[in-house]
Amino acid sequence: MNAKALLIDDEQPNLDNLRALLDVYCPQVTICGTALNAEVGQHLLYAHQPDLLFLDIQMPQQSGFDLLRRLPEHDFEVIFVTAYDQYAIQAMRFAAVDYLLKPLDISELQAAVDRAIKQRRLKVQNQQLENLLNLLKTGPANEAQRIALATAKETRFVKTSEIIRCQSSNNYTTFYLADGESLLVCRPIYEYDDLLKSHDFIRCHQSHLVNKAFIRSWKKEFGDFLLLTDGTEVPIARGKKDELKKALRL
Repeated sequence: MNAKALLIDDEQPNLDNLRALLDVYCPQVTICGTALNAEVGQHLLYAHQPDLLFLDIQMPQQSGFDLLRRLPEHDFEVIFVTAYDQYAIQAMRFAAVDYLLKPLDISELQAAVDRAIKQRRLKVQNQQLENLLNLLKTGPANEAQRIALATAKETRFVKTSEIIRCQSSNNYTTFYLADGESLLVCRPIYEYDDLLKSHDFIRCHQSHLVNKAFIRSWKKEFGDFLLLTDGTEVPIARGKKDELKKALRL
């Protein structure tokens, strides 16, 4: 599938560099326009109806997020292009949307384009982007906030309050939900440790991340374990005991 792409960045050298990289390394992408600000970019979005939008976040007057908030629909895939911004990156990771850090890495650019084109084939409203904008509106610590979990078959949106625990296996993480369902995600657990700290999740072991709301007791009879409300026993690493006691106020 060939894809039309619109590029928006407030610095012309960045637009020129991205155009050159796409021309050489992503031949499946045809650039239908470029813009140096959000206002012009919005007009080009309506005029060209691109499949992909490469969007800078930090722009004067109106940011990339401001542009997206004004649009009634998001029937295109977005790849954010940004300098390092911890809050914005955390929000994008929480919503499982693609972003590229400046200066751009070619392999990351190619991977992001491939994912976006694959997603675009579904021809549906971009729910991951909707999730991101909702997160930016409500704040990362909202207890009803949904996190996007990309499995092999779909991207699921799950309330953080419905996740009992996470368990790692190499670069995969399994999410165990309150309704008994489990979801396997191709991302390492340390990424979710960082994302879920503000939602009262505790890393009690190298392979385990637990929602504090589902802890029933700390068992010490045959080693140290957390007993969860679903009956699961999760081991506590020796080096995590002090941190866990502090989190549980013991």
